[in-house]
Amino acid sequence: MKHIFILNPAAGKSDQTPRFTQDIERICGARGLDYEICVSKAPGDCRALARRAAESGQEVRLYACGGDGTLNEVVCGMAGFENAAVTHYPGGSGNDSIKVFSDTAPFFDLERLLDADETRFDLIRCNGTYCANILSIGLDAKIGTDIARFKRLPFVSGKGAYILSILANVLSGRSAHYVVEVNGERIDAEQTLICVCNGRWYGGGFNPVPEAEPDDGLLDVLLVKKVSLLQVAAVIGKYQKGKYADYPALIRHERCTKLTIRCDTPSVVNIDGEALHTDFLDISLKPKALRFFYPKGLTYRLKAE
Repeated sequence: MKHIFILNPAAGKSDQTPRFTQDIERICGARGLDYEICVSKAPGDCRALARRAAESGQEVRLYACGGDGTLNEVVCGMAGFENAAVTHYPGGSGNDSIKVFSDTAPFFDLERLLDADETRFDLIRCNGTYCANILSIGLDAKIGTDIARFKRLPFVSGKGAYILSILANVLSGRSAHYVVEVNGERIDAEQTLICVCNGRWYGGGFNPVPEAEPDDGLLDVLLVKKVSLLQVAAVIGKYQKGKYADYPALIRHERCTKLTIRCDTPSVVNIDGEALHTDFLDISLKPKALRFFYPKGLTYRLKAE
C-alpha cells in the first residue's frame, strides 16, 4: 500500500507546505513506509493528482492536506476507484467535513492517521462532480463567494470581508426563484437558500441538520423560503444551529436520494467550499461510494450501534 499526501499551499491562512513536509518525511520515514508528497500548483491540481494516483491500480491511501476545498478536489479525483481511500490531514480555516466525528484533534496527528480505521460514506453526485459533505445554493453560497471580492479592498480583514459580504447580499437580494423537484413534488417558489446535506457542518459554524448521517443512504434537504429583512437574522440563526423545526412555515425538511433544482439565471453553488456556477442542478446519492479512513477510537455516529 502506498501513502500519497496531496498538499495545497493555497489552503488556510498561510502556506503550510514546510510543516506538512517535515512531519510526513519524519514520521513516514521512521516507519519505512512507501509514500509520496505531491504539491498542487494551481486550482484543479489536487483533483488531477488524486486521479493519477487512483488510476495506478495500486492500493493507495490519499491524504488531503489542506481545507475542505482540498478534500473535495481529492474526493472528486478518486471517486469511482475501489483501490483508493481518503482522509483529511487538516490545514484549512474551517475543516468542517471532519466535524462529523466525535473529535477532530486526532486528524492533526499523523501517527494516528497512519493507524486508522476505515468506513464507507455516501457521496453526493451533482452535475458530474462530487460532494462528500454539504452543498448549498442561495444566500449563504453568495456570501461565501463574495468574501474574496471584499478581501481585495484596502484595509479590509478576513472578518471585515465576511461582514461586508453579509450586508451586501442581505440588502441586495435575500432570495431567488427556484424550481425544486423532490420526492415526486414540484416546488416552484422564491427561496432564501437550499442546502443538501450528507454531513453535518459547513461554513465554519453552520450545523443545519444535526441528525444527518453520512452513511444512511439518504440526503437531508432544507429549503428556506423567502424571508423579510426583519426575519432574516432570526431564521438564519435557527438554521445555523440546526433548529429548523422552530420555523416549519419557513424551513422545509425533506429526505431523499435525488432531486433537481432549476434557477432562472446561473447561480453560485457551494460544493464543500468549491464554487460551481450553473442554472440547473441534478443531484443524486451514491451510497457507500467513498472509502474514508480516520483515527482509531473516533466515531461519526450519533447513536451507538
